[in-house]
Parts: sequence; structure tokens; C-alpha cells
Amino acid sequence: MRVYGRVPIDPLDPDGPKRWVVVQTTPQGYNDDVYICAMAQTLKLNLNESPFWGNYGIPAHASVMQQIAPDFYVIFTQNFYSRFFASLIISKDPYTPNSLELVYRFSVVTNYGFKYPDIRVRGAPQ
Repeated sequence: MRVYGRVPIDPLDPDGPKRWVVVQTTPQGYNDDVYICAMAQTLKLNLNESPFWGNYGIPAHASVMQQIAPDFYVIFTQNFYSRFFASLIISKDPYTPNSLELVYRFSVVTNYGFKYPDIRVRGAPQ
């Protein structure tokens, strides 16, 4: 399997310019990085934006207009991707420095026991 993800060109400037990288199955046959990248992209999509899965994504515009966090869609995403990992927990980041920004954290334990540190994904602004 293969997906494409964007990473910062300069790791010290995460908000700076980004470049596309290929994320694919490892030579040992592990797809963990592929699913993590796909899940992060799903959390950044708008609802109905995916050409493959129309019901995936977050209704960012509606969330901003209604001032309601898109927790239902985050739970839907967690339920879908949890089958690919031993453990997957997605939660709101309570320590977001800017209260206008909605940030989700997810921690992953792969089927082979590797634990990824908490990964932060910015969602729709509130």
C-alpha cells in the first residue's frame, strides 16, 4: 500500500513550507505508517472531500459556524482506523495554547507492540 503525506521541509519550522513524501508498506510487510498517515489525512479532510470515501472527514465549515467541535466525526474516524492497530486513542488536546484552535492528539500502539508518541493533528478552528 502507498499513500502520500506532507512533511515540513525544515523540521524546526512545522508551519513553514512542506513537501510531499511517499509512505508505503515496509519491506517487512508492516502497514502501520500507511494507516497513521491516512488517518491524519482523514482528520484534515472536509466532509465529502475524499474522492474514495465520501463520508470521511470533518465538517470544518459547519463546526466553525455552529461553534461545536466535530467530536462525532473524530469518533467515527477512530472506530474505522482502530481495527488496524492494537490500540488507538484520539482525544482533544486540553493543553492547546490558543483557545481558538482545535487540536486532537492520538496515540497508537501497533499490532507489533511499537508505541508511537502522542501525535497532534490540528482540526477545525473554533
